[in-house]
Amino acid sequence: MSDNFEGLQSASLSRGAMLAAGAGFAATTLWPTVTGAAGEAPIGTWPDGTTGSTVSIGGAFPLTGTYAVQGEDERKGFELAVEHLNEGNALIKKIAPKVTKGLLGKQVQLLSADSGAKPNDAVQEQQKFITDNKIIAMTGSTSSAVAVALNKFAQREKVLYLVAISGSNDTTGKDCARYSFRQCFYGETAANAIGPVVVKNFGKNRKAAFMTPDYTYGHTVTKSVNDYLSQNAGWQMVTNQVSPLGTQDFSQYLTNIAHSGADFLVNVNWGRDAVLSIQQAKQFGIIPKMTLIIPYQIPFLAKEVGPELTAGVLAATDFWWTLEDKFPLAKQFVTSFQQKYNYRPEWGAENGYMQVAMWARMVSEAGTFYPPDVIKQYEKGETIPSFVGDVRFRAADHQLIRPVIIVRGKKPGEMKNPEDYWEVLEIVPGEPLMQKPDAFGCSLGDYT
Repeated sequence: MSDNFEGLQSASLSRGAMLAAGAGFAATTLWPTVTGAAGEAPIGTWPDGTTGSTVSIGGAFPLTGTYAVQGEDERKGFELAVEHLNEGNALIKKIAPKVTKGLLGKQVQLLSADSGAKPNDAVQEQQKFITDNKIIAMTGSTSSAVAVALNKFAQREKVLYLVAISGSNDTTGKDCARYSFRQCFYGETAANAIGPVVVKNFGKNRKAAFMTPDYTYGHTVTKSVNDYLSQNAGWQMVTNQVSPLGTQDFSQYLTNIAHSGADFLVNVNWGRDAVLSIQQAKQFGIIPKMTLIIPYQIPFLAKEVGPELTAGVLAATDFWWTLEDKFPLAKQFVTSFQQKYNYRPEWGAENGYMQVAMWARMVSEAGTFYPPDVIKQYEKGETIPSFVGDVRFRAADHQLIRPVIIVRGKKPGEMKNPEDYWEVLEIVPGEPLMQKPDAFGCSLGDYT
């Protein structure tokens, strides 16, 4: 595991300041006042994590392994948001209007560690951040197995968890938590958004082969997509090839798919697994014989496999940078991100930025870092401006109500610049895509 935590700072009282405080100086002489939660008992890392001039967010990102490329993009989104928060940037103030420079008079720092997309490693890194740095919020996932583990950890430790990428229905379903909030779209909303577009383009009573990673993300996304297509259009799943995360050689699965009689290849694999399985499907002759569908789009997929393989492919996603033509906040975000990192952001970065910005909104509106008050601010369900229009959190399961973006891959000759891989077909309103709050077994748990 990496011990090179980015931006790690120490915020400690000098001996002189300690003596001054002991002599009766007001707390405001030392630190800006944090309002709210007067008389409340300590909980989690509160108030210890808020007594200095800096508060910390702990990020356990997959910086190595199958999801490393997506994890680094995700981390950059969080990093840019924290930078904007500390400088009082105009963009983050559009989302969190009470923010000035920093949050409640304090600077915010993002600590980073490598989870390798492994749940145990992610929990260990966050435990270290809690012990050593008294973090007041945690983030990072990309793997839904990590997200589910951190949901449970956040609830136990009473430290807020800002879910990063997580497509499993379970994250705000049966494994939801009072201390966890998810911004991004997920299996059920992906299926209900892309399903009608697939049926409109390809008709009813077709045969599909699925490729599924063997953990909560893969199983729940595949189920939602298959349920939609089978129940609404008579599609048949002729085979479901389930593979371990980190598979390098997909030949045994692709051999079965090649002999399945399928018309379509629905690939739910993610990260490097998606890249390798698509490239190998091309080598097997499965692509273009079968039409590829990507129900949960992978950042950098088109770049890594090449636009020749994603041309014409339908996918559901959280964000695509050409939405800057429709949404002014998206344009500000894309411009800021590109200036700093020299490429246009993928949706992992968008998700990370929005999670920090919305958290800052809730803390500043609540006027305190006291976790139950911040949670209750989220649960008010107020309308929040975002890069995809107005959004709001659903109090019953802490899932953001937000649109799902349907895109189609461009042919190389259609691309207007080297990053112009996808055409936005539809912006599907989010609320009709969501299951009822109790449909997937969510029980949030206690505030204290």
